[in-house]
Order: sequence, then structure tokens, then C-alpha cells
Amino acid sequence: MKRVWLITAGAIVLGAVAGWLYWNQVGCASGSCAITGSPVNSTLYGALMGGLMANSFRSGKKKED
Repeated sequence: MKRVWLITAGAIVLGAVAGWLYWNQVGCASGSCAITGSPVNSTLYGALMGGLMANSFRSGKKKED
């Protein structure tokens, strides 16, 4: 169970870094974009997407001890 949390936390961190890098490199020239107009929004969106992607690969089966 601890491994699942570590993978999810790592994916969230990687997603946040990717979101910030996207804002930094591409961003939004006019500043009116909802997600990429702000570094905070872009970073939080990236973290959310990273966490969702990490959890989408989990299987529904649980091991019984």
C-alpha cells in the first residue's frame, strides 16, 4: 500500500513540474487563458493531471492477507 502512495505522490510532483514548465515555456501571451495564464493554475492543473494519470493505471483488485 505504501508503494501506491509513493507512485501517486511522485506523479503529482512530476505533473506539477510539467505544468510549471508549460507555463514558463509556452504560457499564454495575453494572460486571459484560464489554465496557462497563471503559474499557480498551471502548476495545480499539472499536479491534478499527474495524480489522475497515476491512479488510472491501478487495478481494481485488492490482495487479501
